Amino acid sequence: MKNQKIEFRCTRFEKKLLKIKAKKAGLSLSEFCRKSANNKIIKERLTDEQIELYKMLVRYHNYFKSIGNLIKNKHPDLYKKVFTTAEEIKSHLKNFK
Repeated sequence: MKNQKIEFRCTRFEKKLLKIKAKKAGLSLSEFCRKSANNKIIKERLTDEQIELYKMLVRYHNYFKSIGNLIKNKHPDLYKKVFTTAEEIKSHLKNFK
């Protein structure tokens, strides 16, 4: 149970900056400050636009894999390029995590 209170002073700019960072992380200002003080990892939440981009990359990755499987035997050189593109997309998807 959190019943102890800590106060600290900061400039107006610092307070606004803390609020913005807390909002991006999806935390209240006090939660953000507590996690920061305890050296915990604070991750920003994905915006709606970033989520849409992630979904689009997943679709593209799947499309390239499907295309690669269709041309695997008929065009081996093109298959390698398509497969490489799919792997590059997959590596970008890992950046979202």
